[in-house]
Amino acid sequence: MDLTFTPAQEALRAEVREWLAANAPAAPLPSMDTAEGFARHRAWERRLAEARLSVLSWPAEYGGRAAGLVEWLIFEEEYWAAGAPGRVSQNGIFLLAPTLLHYGTPEQKARFLPKMATAEEVWAQAWSEPEAGSDLASLRATATPDGDGWRLNGQKTWSSRAVFADWGFGLFRSDPESQRHHGLTYYLFPLDAPGLTVRPIAQLDGETGFAEIFFDDVYVPAAQVLGGVGEGWNVAMATTSSERGLTLRSPGRFMAVADRLLALARASDDQTLQDAAIRAWLDADAYRLHTWAAVARLEEGVELGPASSLMKVFWSELDLRLHELALALRGPDAALADRWMDGFLFALAGPIYAGTNEIQRNIIAERVLGLPR
Repeated sequence: MDLTFTPAQEALRAEVREWLAANAPAAPLPSMDTAEGFARHRAWERRLAEARLSVLSWPAEYGGRAAGLVEWLIFEEEYWAAGAPGRVSQNGIFLLAPTLLHYGTPEQKARFLPKMATAEEVWAQAWSEPEAGSDLASLRATATPDGDGWRLNGQKTWSSRAVFADWGFGLFRSDPESQRHHGLTYYLFPLDAPGLTVRPIAQLDGETGFAEIFFDDVYVPAAQVLGGVGEGWNVAMATTSSERGLTLRSPGRFMAVADRLLALARASDDQTLQDAAIRAWLDADAYRLHTWAAVARLEEGVELGPASSLMKVFWSELDLRLHELALALRGPDAALADRWMDGFLFALAGPIYAGTNEIQRNIIAERVLGLPR
């Protein structure tokens, strides 16, 4: 791993830093889990796309700059350090897009990627079901052949961004005789399709960051199957690798939080909390260095595979620890610290979404360390 950057990479860093200084909102946008906040985050994504910064690692024909992962990490470091808005398009650009670029047909890429890059179409992830969360292979939603397409039936839940999003992606059992991870197919579908109902799930704060999706004979043409009939599990595992590993949670996100935490610690006279904050900052930096090493391996053609579970466990628990320490440093005023409290409440979900950390530790034990079941 070589962290010496080329002149072109340093020029990109300077460009991104300058553009964000001139364009990033001076104050946080409203929550993207509200109608107003979602619309304003979508507008922000359009501004990023106009500067060709929303998906700079994508091919140019889809809105990117054909940059490498190193350049993407540089962008992420500058983006989060500038306090820029959260990415309302993250389900599409960070999860679906890498899968689509690998498994999609030329027609699918041309149809979906450009509108994803500009947030003209925002995507929801529709995987979990009432009886199939981390154990995705136990899903029950079905897909039945119908002429040149399929009819989808069943229920999905905890679908992020589904209340306001335009499209969804999910797994359905296309072979009724199959079990577990066999006989599954990966589908793309508009959320306003006939027979599809989106029901908001209100959170404790009243916002609707999640939704249930009900499918009642929803027709999906064959052109919206991603990766081939019956190949859904393999396609989905590519998406989960992105979700748990590199693209969903870049280290720049946590380094920015860790830097803010140190600023709080400097103003405290509690030596124990100061020491804990320093330790947390070092952990964030360790995650940064580990990610740079992972990028070096990826550029050599090595897949992350189940090792992405290591990253997911680490960043989710790191995020929670950073925010817990911040609230402890704030003391009695912690409940009034909107930014820290909002971050803490979201971090509580980290060990659950993208596959619970209990399941991730099983994957690490069995598939990384080679331990018996």
